[in-house]
Amino acid sequence: MPGTLTLVVGDLTAQAVDAVVNAANEALSPGGGVCGAFLRAGGMSIFDEAASIGGCPTGGAVATGGGRLPARHVIHAVGPVWHGGAEGEERLLTSAYRSALEVAVGLGCRTVAFPAISTGVYGFPVARAAPVAVAACRPFLDRIDEVRFVFMDDSTRAAYAAA
Repeated sequence: MPGTLTLVVGDLTAQAVDAVVNAANEALSPGGGVCGAFLRAGGMSIFDEAASIGGCPTGGAVATGGGRLPARHVIHAVGPVWHGGAEGEERLLTSAYRSALEVAVGLGCRTVAFPAISTGVYGFPVARAAPVAVAACRPFLDRIDEVRFVFMDDSTRAAYAAA
């Protein structure tokens, strides 16, 4: 039986799943947005472990422990900064989602929660990101029981639902 794709509005850091995905930067260092929320809720141990990895290229993903989060793992996926769409941003966003799910499968995760990668401070338009994200995740539903997207607002959820 294939897995499900779920769309909710809520707190990503509070999700009781096997892995939550952090919208990371290439240095894997704590910052604002989703990264800052992970730091506040999960603690510095997540980012201390990430620092020992030494970085991750755009489109890639790596995993650390979950710190104080309910999830066992944090998968740090590096999405692209939006530069107008002519610099491979959609390809890199697809790669970030796929890389995160490949890491999750490798860890034996059955449930994974994502933010809307790159749509915050990285400026990727939500209406362009939504179909890319959904299409990248669908092929993994034969190996993952649930891919959950967790949004901060109803308008972003609606864009992903339309995709």
